[in-house]
Amino acid sequence: MEMEQLYREHSDRVYNYIYLLVRHREFAEDLTQETFYKAYKGLNTFNKQASTATWLLKIARNVTYDYFRRKRVIQFFSFEKEHDLETNALSPESRVEQKEQLARMYDSLSKLKKDYQEVLLLRKIQECSIQETAYVLGWTEAKVKMKMTRALEALKKEFHREGGHANGTIKRIR
Repeated sequence: MEMEQLYREHSDRVYNYIYLLVRHREFAEDLTQETFYKAYKGLNTFNKQASTATWLLKIARNVTYDYFRRKRVIQFFSFEKEHDLETNALSPESRVEQKEQLARMYDSLSKLKKDYQEVLLLRKIQECSIQETAYVLGWTEAKVKMKMTRALEALKKEFHREGGHANGTIKRIR
């Protein structure tokens, strides 16, 4: 696969993943470029064990964590970015309420353990399969399932503590 085509097909997904981790547009852009640079350098070693998208997300995760180690900072999730909500048919009041619920959801997410945040980010926001999530995180599929179950329970508890109402928002997280 040609690098230019790889970038066209996957750069948005990689950027969105990194942005949710770093919460800063310029850093996310730089780290996305670094991800594709590393992918280019390692293209000949890609053994197609996973899909190209999953392979790129794993590189993006490693690049982002290297950045965090250099900066000694770790951040997850922000509501600074506008999220695409299916709100076209909703009244303005309902849209505001839905956005407030989503803001509480992301606030609750930010208070969870790092491994819970990672599995929720990949499974629910990036919509990776169990296999893809296991590959990116270096976990077994059983561990992904177990962590996902625990993460959803922890998220529910934190969400209710924050005053949120479970109206399907936890299942969507988008």
